[in-house]
Amino acid sequence: MREVEVRDRGPKSARSSISSRPRRNGNCLGWVKLISITILAGVCAALVAAEPQGVVLVGAGSSVPLPLYRKWADLYNQNSKTVQLQYLPLGTIEGIAQITHGTSDFGAGEVPLTIEERRLGNLTELPVVLIGIVPIYNLPGIQSLRLSGDVLAQVYLGHISNWNDPAIARLNPGTALPNMPIRVFYRPGGKGSNYVFTEFLSKVNAKFREQIGRSPSPKWPVGQPAERSSDMADKIKSTPGALGYVELQYADDNQITHASVLNAAGKFVKATAASITASCTAIEAPEWDKLASSLTNAPGANSYPISSFTWLLIPEKFKDVAKRDAMKNFVKWAITDGQGDVEALSYAKLPKEVVDKELKALDKVQ
Repeated sequence: MREVEVRDRGPKSARSSISSRPRRNGNCLGWVKLISITILAGVCAALVAAEPQGVVLVGAGSSVPLPLYRKWADLYNQNSKTVQLQYLPLGTIEGIAQITHGTSDFGAGEVPLTIEERRLGNLTELPVVLIGIVPIYNLPGIQSLRLSGDVLAQVYLGHISNWNDPAIARLNPGTALPNMPIRVFYRPGGKGSNYVFTEFLSKVNAKFREQIGRSPSPKWPVGQPAERSSDMADKIKSTPGALGYVELQYADDNQITHASVLNAAGKFVKATAASITASCTAIEAPEWDKLASSLTNAPGANSYPISSFTWLLIPEKFKDVAKRDAMKNFVKWAITDGQGDVEALSYAKLPKEVVDKELKALDKVQ
C-alpha cells in the first residue's frame, strides 16, 4: 500500500509515539487487556465446543463505525463455524495502541497512520467504509440550517456564542434564529471524529489551524465533553440550543437534525451516501490508489466536505497463519459482500474501484 505521511497531527505528545500517548486512565491498557481476555475466553470456549479449529478476531477502536462492526459481527458469526468477531469501542488512538501492542487483532478508526506507526506496529490501513461527520443541533422549530466551516471554527474557538449571531444569520436568510446561547459539545481526546472535524476546520479557517489544528486530541477552549458518539447524540437531543458533531449514522438513528455544510465549490450540501461518495470520487479518481488519503473539503459541487474513510488496521505480516487467513477472509468479505449492509446504517459504500485496489493491497499481507 502506498505510504502517505500525515503532518500537522496536533500536539506532539498526543501521537509522537504509541507508548507516550496520553490516557485518561493510566491503567487503560491493562483494563483493555482484561476485557479482551474475558471476551476471548468466552468466545473461545464456545468455539472449542463447536469447532476445534476456531479463531477469534478481537478488534478495538473508534465508536464511529461501531454499529457497522456490530452488524458485521452478527452476520459473520452466524455464518462462520470457525471464526468469531468481537469489537471494542475504545477510541481511534487507543485502537492503534492495542493493535501495536498485540492486545487486539485489528484496530479501527479515522486517523491515518503515521510512517512511524506503520513501522513500529508493522501496520497497514485498509478502508472499509466511507463516513460523514455532521454538525448536529437542537433548535426547536428549525429543521433546516446552513453552516460553514468558518462559522463552525469560530463557534469552537469561542468567537461565536449565540444562535442569532450575524455570521450564522447571513448563511440562513429568512430563518428566525433564536436569541439563545450555543451550548457547545465536543469529543474528548483520542477520537477519530475529532481528527476529521478538526482537519476540515483547519483547512477552511486559518485561526483555527493556528490555535487548535488537526488532531484527534484537540484542546478545545469552549464546550463540554461527550465521551462516545452515542453520548454526543444523547446530549444534543436533550439540550435545547446544543451544537455538536457526530457520524451520520448516529444522527439518523437518533433522529437528530444536522446542518448542510458549505463545501469547497461554494455549495451547501447535506451528508448522504451519495454526497459522501462524491467526496471520495473527487479525491480518488482516476487512479483510485490513495487509500490513506484525506477526503475533507474535497472539490466538486456535490461533495460533502466533512467526509472520510474509516480504516481497519492490521499487521502487514502475521506470526499466526490461522489468524492471518481469518483476518484476510473477513476483510475481503467486509469490502465486498459486507458492503450490502452499509447504506442501511447511514454509511456510504466503498466505490468498486477502491475495492479492487484494496483487494490487491490485501494480497500483499503475509
